[in-house]
Amino acid sequence: MKKADERFFQKHLPAEELVVRRERLLDEVGPDVHVLLRGASEEHGPRFLQSKTFYYFAGIETPGAFLMLSGGERKSTLYVQQRDPEKHPDDTGVGVVDAAEIKAAIGVDEVRDVALLADDLGAIKTLYVQDAEDEFACQTRFVGAAKAQQRAENPWDGRPSANQAFISLVTSRNPDIEIKGLTPIVAEMRRVKTGSEIEMLRRAGYLSALATTEAMRMTKPGLVERQLAAVASYIYYTHGATGEAYSQIIAAGNNMQFGHYWRNDAILADGDIVLMDSAPDYAQYASDIGRIWPVNGTYEPWQRELYSYITTYHKTLLGLLKPGVTKDGVQQEAARIMAGVLEKTTFSKEVYRVAAERVLQSNPLSHPVGLAVHDGSPYKHKPLEPGVVLSVDPMMTVAEEELYIRSEDTVLITDDGVENFTESAPLECDEIEATMKEAGRFPLYDTALAWEPGRKM
Repeated sequence: MKKADERFFQKHLPAEELVVRRERLLDEVGPDVHVLLRGASEEHGPRFLQSKTFYYFAGIETPGAFLMLSGGERKSTLYVQQRDPEKHPDDTGVGVVDAAEIKAAIGVDEVRDVALLADDLGAIKTLYVQDAEDEFACQTRFVGAAKAQQRAENPWDGRPSANQAFISLVTSRNPDIEIKGLTPIVAEMRRVKTGSEIEMLRRAGYLSALATTEAMRMTKPGLVERQLAAVASYIYYTHGATGEAYSQIIAAGNNMQFGHYWRNDAILADGDIVLMDSAPDYAQYASDIGRIWPVNGTYEPWQRELYSYITTYHKTLLGLLKPGVTKDGVQQEAARIMAGVLEKTTFSKEVYRVAAERVLQSNPLSHPVGLAVHDGSPYKHKPLEPGVVLSVDPMMTVAEEELYIRSEDTVLITDDGVENFTESAPLECDEIEATMKEAGRFPLYDTALAWEPGRKM
């Protein structure tokens, strides 16, 4: 009998940690209820991507799986499809035949055929399910919710989201069952990261910084934006990541005015600046980084003026973050400090000064980072504590000149301050200009050597 392919068993989270998560979830929902988590059932893009919430509790990369937690028995059951051991494992992932391996890998109590799930649901009175949209690499639950709303409002579509369709299916087959949502419970559980999660986030941050730094070295006029994205993807794949955590933003010139620009098809022009925002999906965990640099390697005076102001604000925020402070408290103190900086700063245009003043009223502590780049785990409702991971991302918009200036790092709140996961990427103007003088580590494809009939490679 062929064993299941080991690729379906992740090696980053120990089974003991998954067991602790499931036990804590049962503690949160209370006794005499059940929790049912639905894994992804199909490919999303070129490869199968597991739902992040399912992965958080089940830790397994196989399609069409379900995880049931029974409050009364304190029992966890994984439902999977049958697998024909004679077929290539990519056809079905792992199956019931692999029960012993599954139990050892993720610590569940029982493995059952997914065909038995319908009967097992018949005896359940109260069922907690995932009610928010699924998170995948390149899709946060917030993006998923927006897409679901667009489909629902489209008169030529109208499809419900996958999770809502599943809830409807469960209730239609079990009309007496009471459905409750898991979203706020799971979100709070994911707020403080464990040591295993921190290690993966640290690795993802390092790769983000490495890719950004190499993209700086490779930048020159005449390249296409997506060639810098290719630099990042190369680094991610060759250093153990499975792809990008989100659609890469490589925005040159006035393309940077579009916050989540994704076309990446413009030519880098001499005299322009370029914004890069890119991170890997490393073992299901993300990062977030943002840097701006001159295409020709030297900042124009106005570019240095604006970007230096943002990086000063950025460093001010980093210096204030520590356990026990609140998001609002940090922003208020940073704004007070930066008001003194603003008073002493000379701007070449009045619109720049107005934009700089507006920055201090914005939200520079942007979002949590974890399984998703905009992680579905709140942190702003209580004082910061060790294990919280968030994005520091001050932003300046100069609408009159189609500019969007920002610098971003992903940081961990530690016992006495922060650990900056992405700090190895140059941040300040002089550092970036010096880095851009360095030789790149591998050649880029020359766009002048496009294919022609008869050309031999």
